[in-house]
Amino acid sequence: MTAPAAPPSAPPALTPVELARWSWRQLTSMRTALILLFLLALAAIPGSIVPQRDIDAIAVGRWQEAHPTLTPIYDRLGLFSVYDSVWFSAIYILLMISLVGCILPRTRIYWRGMNARPPRAPRNLERLPESRSFELEDEPSVVLERAEAVLRRKRYRVDVHADSLSAERGYLREAGNLLFHISLLVVLVGFAMGSLLGYKGGVIVVNGQGFSNSLSQYDDFAPGALFGPDDLEPFNFTIDDFDVQFLRSGEQAGMPTEFSADLTYTEAPGEPERQYNLAVNHPLSLEGGSVFLVGHGYAPRVTVRDGEGNVAYEGPVIFLPQDSSFASFGVIKVPDALPEQLGFEGLFLPTYGFSMETGPFSQFPDALDPVMSLLPYRGDLGLDTGEPQSVYNLDKDQLEVFKKDDGRDFRLDIALGQTKQLPGGAGSITFDGLDRWAKLQISDTPGKEIALAGVLLAILGLLASLFIRPRRSWVRVRDQGGRTVVELAGLDRSAGGDLAEEIDEIERLVKAHAAPSIKENV
Repeated sequence: MTAPAAPPSAPPALTPVELARWSWRQLTSMRTALILLFLLALAAIPGSIVPQRDIDAIAVGRWQEAHPTLTPIYDRLGLFSVYDSVWFSAIYILLMISLVGCILPRTRIYWRGMNARPPRAPRNLERLPESRSFELEDEPSVVLERAEAVLRRKRYRVDVHADSLSAERGYLREAGNLLFHISLLVVLVGFAMGSLLGYKGGVIVVNGQGFSNSLSQYDDFAPGALFGPDDLEPFNFTIDDFDVQFLRSGEQAGMPTEFSADLTYTEAPGEPERQYNLAVNHPLSLEGGSVFLVGHGYAPRVTVRDGEGNVAYEGPVIFLPQDSSFASFGVIKVPDALPEQLGFEGLFLPTYGFSMETGPFSQFPDALDPVMSLLPYRGDLGLDTGEPQSVYNLDKDQLEVFKKDDGRDFRLDIALGQTKQLPGGAGSITFDGLDRWAKLQISDTPGKEIALAGVLLAILGLLASLFIRPRRSWVRVRDQGGRTVVELAGLDRSAGGDLAEEIDEIERLVKAHAAPSIKENV
């Protein structure tokens, strides 16, 4: 007699079909959907912490200058464009597949449940959590009809049998649960439509200047994967006036109380001009885009003359705020200056102050005593190399700062209306005036209505799943010596209900209009 073969030490390997089926079951489980939803929330955190290129490319550039070591790492990880990264898209798509895989089988189960009849009354109703027993003088058929009418008025689905009836309600609880999961899918689809078919751009417009909705006008532009520049609607606008008010006293002195821009706009060539007051949380909605006011700052107007006395640059220069006092950093590039190109780098201070510890600083964000504190450079600005340059940075590789006779850097502190000469007859710079600029975000998100509808559906489904309680009730009648014995019982299919009160109410209504009972017990 041969000995039986030893059992295998490991289960047999799954076939490709079995592996695919197991992977699909894991992906479409509710646990996986919840994990992916949690991962999506975690993945969105870097997008709110790290500056994003499609939101504020200027802030990204400043962050990269301040963190040169981390910049290449963040760039490889896609942290400057989180929502367009491969890993974020993978989580997004897997979550959508998981939700679809969860919803479809639950829909089939719910459909079968909706069409199923309430279960027949158990043999021993007194074993249920809430039960009642009492006697009536009415005929069993009369009591059964009355009980049926009572349960139907209380929105039960009733199934009548020979000596009993079964009732059930609360089917919409599962519908609410199902609606909640469908709404999550609707929200994801809405956001996906906005990302694919929409666009988002940023532009800084100086007071008195205009903007036309074309690609060349944007400072930064992030189109969706299915959006082309030719899809931009031809609206345009001009900033007629920009107004900002600051608190001048108290603990929060210097905080802006309001800032707004008066616009003149047209939605298409040939259409009449319209007026609009653009403010925070009060965007201008146009066909094919919405205009949001997201920031503001100062643009000093300067005139730069070169060493030959010619005007080499004239106009406003955008300075970017660095802190709450609106001390702003900016550069002025003068490539047409002769005999050498000129450049200026430094701060604009709305209300000038000076201390030995900090040097020049701004005491207040409003322009009460505006001063430009600049370092002048001469040499080659590097604009002829063909490589793109930021208008907010100065390439100093081939530039030399002007020096004083003692060898220290030559700094210009120029008040409004002043002209300062450069050393060695290299030219001059005049602080002519002061304008304000507004940072505008222009975007179009086609799927936002769908996403909003999904959020509203999610709230509706959540309320239904929380407050609708599935419940079953049974009534059995039998004749006993000429009297009708009524057994009544109920079962809550969810915790925390008021089942006892419900059964008491059904008992009271069944007894209503009945002949006096002989005996009652619980």
